[in-house]
Amino acid sequence: MIRLGLCCIFRKEPIKFRRTTAKHMAKFDRHAQLAHIAALCGHNAQALLQALRFCRDHGIKAFRVNSQILPLKTHPDAGYHIQDLPGYQEIIASFRMCGAFCLNNDIRTSLHPDQFILLSSPNPEVTRKSLAELVYQAEVAEWLCADVINIHGGGAYGKKPEALQRLVKQIKALPQAVRTRLTLENDDRVYTPRDLLPVCAETGTPLVYDVHHHRCLPDGLDVDKATELALQTWQREPLFHLSSPLNGWDGKGINKHHDYINPRDFPKRWLGLDITVEVEAKAKELAVLQLKQDLLDLYSQRNPKRGPKQWKPKKS
Repeated sequence: MIRLGLCCIFRKEPIKFRRTTAKHMAKFDRHAQLAHIAALCGHNAQALLQALRFCRDHGIKAFRVNSQILPLKTHPDAGYHIQDLPGYQEIIASFRMCGAFCLNNDIRTSLHPDQFILLSSPNPEVTRKSLAELVYQAEVAEWLCADVINIHGGGAYGKKPEALQRLVKQIKALPQAVRTRLTLENDDRVYTPRDLLPVCAETGTPLVYDVHHHRCLPDGLDVDKATELALQTWQREPLFHLSSPLNGWDGKGINKHHDYINPRDFPKRWLGLDITVEVEAKAKELAVLQLKQDLLDLYSQRNPKRGPKQWKPKKS
């Protein structure tokens, strides 16, 4: 079974997650800051439950949770422990309710921390901040019964082999709650599947294979071979990423995401696999629902001759 996943937010549905900035929070004393953040966290827990209900009702079987679901959680000035917030027990209970809902409805959740998570950095302070963010993500993941915290390899800093060695070292030192959920994703600028697969093998970390990134930054592996090698890194249901280029593969900026997915970009090798495919498209839930239908039309035996040329970009 292919489990299509929605990423973080909605295009059309009136389901909104709230956030704030440290600059805005600086206007208030600490008591007022914590009260405001508690209200945001409570709202986001309820919004997440709404999002999961939408997924259940529309056959979307995976949801990526916004990394700022607890706003400013690890910020150096405005950050906090969950126990600092007024009514924190109710906040945690609301998130645990989301986790129970997922288990009862077979919805998989994941988290994808922001790009500043750099375990390959030579700067100890960057590493320290990255670790703090991962610990926070693991805390939320435990409430939600999420099994994936996905990160990129980070920078190469002019010496890719040394950066990869630092990445291995940092992964091995991670707290258990983080390490058991951690996954690595190939990117479109620095680290290819071929770069990361040895790290995955040495650390027991699954590879989230992003086929769009791989097409942007090829490494000699074809999509089928990269898929096979990525599958071997998983001891649970594999999770992959899919997107289409904004201006097509012959246009400029092929790394930029389209609103929708061209079904031609869905690897045929993935059909029939038991995997989660997170749909990274700007039209969000509209793109996931359209892809579901396109896959049925394009690949089903009832309509085997429909070809990619019939696909046209959506306007939204």
